[in-house]
Amino acid sequence: MTNDVLFSVGDNGLATITLNRPQAINSLTHDMVLAIGQRLREWAGNENVRLVLMKGEGTKGFCAGGDIKALYEANTSAEAMEQAVRFFADEYQVDQMVYAFAKPIVAVLDGVVMGGGVGLTYGASHKIVTERTKWSMPEMNIGFFPDVGAAYFLNQAPGHVGRYLALTAAVIQAPDVLYSQAANVYMTSERLEAFCRELEQKNWSGEKTAAELDQLIQAYAETPAAEGKLAALREQIDRHFAFATMEEILASLETEASEFAEETKQALLSKSPSSLKVTLKQLVDGKSKTREECFATDLVLAQNFMRHPDFFEGVRSVLIDKDRSPRYAYRTLEDVSQEVVQAFFVQATG
Repeated sequence: MTNDVLFSVGDNGLATITLNRPQAINSLTHDMVLAIGQRLREWAGNENVRLVLMKGEGTKGFCAGGDIKALYEANTSAEAMEQAVRFFADEYQVDQMVYAFAKPIVAVLDGVVMGGGVGLTYGASHKIVTERTKWSMPEMNIGFFPDVGAAYFLNQAPGHVGRYLALTAAVIQAPDVLYSQAANVYMTSERLEAFCRELEQKNWSGEKTAAELDQLIQAYAETPAAEGKLAALREQIDRHFAFATMEEILASLETEASEFAEETKQALLSKSPSSLKVTLKQLVDGKSKTREECFATDLVLAQNFMRHPDFFEGVRSVLIDKDRSPRYAYRTLEDVSQEVVQAFFVQATG
């Protein structure tokens, strides 16, 4: 069993999952995903486990996402590719186990929470953010797509905020995470520490765990002192991101002379054109899909992205050579035909 994730079950009914790769901001490896899945299965039927606490080791954050550098090796051999695809299948299965878990799960979204870290915790009953939270679905920065059920949960955000967050890979803080419905509790990091202490000391063996947990959270929860940005930008976001094609979104941004429109346009133009078009379709289609259907689509998309040169070029430019100068196979939106986009949504064979 890997020490990259630690588990404990206290006599008081509290089980804890601690992601333990602080040097990598607790990025998820395949072994970690498998270990978490195994424990959740065990704990689901264990009457001594009344609730689960999910947190990350270290001061930088809960989880920076999947271990993308490991996935980058997928283009070296058929075996490595198979392993990468298995990682996604297992990761998505564990994410869905969190949604379906019948007991309360408290997820501590302190510091960096990105990609796979968002996916792992989105289904938790209680998601706590702090003044240190930096939340993002950053996959567009590496020629990939926002996976881990993002087409399901980003469509829960008000208006077209989810599309904006996915396509720009914007990093947001606590007030905006709450506004986007990606968290439901705010505490300062100081109060969070005290809350976790009480959580770990309290006896949860009674019959009213959920009600008692809500009561305890209420005692520590606060309203963020800072104001978010998304609510104020909502009208502009909804206007520009209402379109079903990237060309129309960019044309709409061109019509507005504002800092927001210019910054958003530049952010979009810095992304992989194939990623942009595939992701927009993923989100538009996801609005009418169930959570399970969104995850199933993600698995098809992940397999096809893993066979696409633009993903490896995106990872190379950001994480390997760090030159931030990707040379994508598809250089412009015009290069990405509807047929190319559609092919990403078809199960790969062989």
